[in-house]
Order: sequence, then C-alpha cells, then structure tokens
Amino acid sequence: MLNKIVYVQSKFKPVGKWETVHVPTGEKKKGLLGEREVMKEEKRWIQTGFSDSEIDGEAFAKEVEQAIAQLNKEGYEVQSVLPITSGRYNWRASRELHLSYGYGYGYSFTEGAIIIGRKIE
Repeated sequence: MLNKIVYVQSKFKPVGKWETVHVPTGEKKKGLLGEREVMKEEKRWIQTGFSDSEIDGEAFAKEVEQAIAQLNKEGYEVQSVLPITSGRYNWRASRELHLSYGYGYGYSFTEGAIIIGRKIE
C-alpha cells in the first residue's frame, strides 16, 4: 500500500485601508487655461500588510481543494486531513514603586493542514 502526504500551508489575511484616489475618465474639458483631463473620485482598497492573527480561510480552503484534486488525479484517495495549529503569546511583568503586576495573552491559529492519501489499486 502506497501513501502520500501533502502539506498545505495557510497564509495570513491581507489587511489594508480604503483610500480615495483620482482616476482619469478619458474625457477632456476646455477651460480658461486650456484643455484638462476630467477626473473622478474612486475608493480603492490598498493592502498595507498581513494580519498576524487571522488566516485567509477562503484562500486556504481553495488550496486544500486543489491539493486533494491533485492527489485524486494521481490515483490517491484521501484518508484524512489533519489541521496543524500554532500559537503566539506575549507577556510582561513589572515591579515599580513597591508594586508589581503582570499580564499575558495568547492565541492559536491554523498554520496548515496535512493531507494523507492512499494509492487506489
């Protein structure tokens, strides 16, 4: 019996902001100082980076689907899909003026998935 293992890594969700930009309409307008291009305002989403805590679940699902389709095409039957979870944390402790305090937090996220396929005979 032949098995094949495929790892699909998740990616973090893009983050950004909406900005108003001026876009040419293709029209020209005559004025006192000559001809000028007519502009219109348009809102566009500008990516500024990636989240450090949220994965892009929709993109991850598509990548898992593609990996499973490839395994099936190669003659493998999927036996299991195992999520791989990772975590992050931070903490701080301090002692000031005869007082001490501390805090911490942690969270987990799906780092990826392992897909196990068995060769169909």
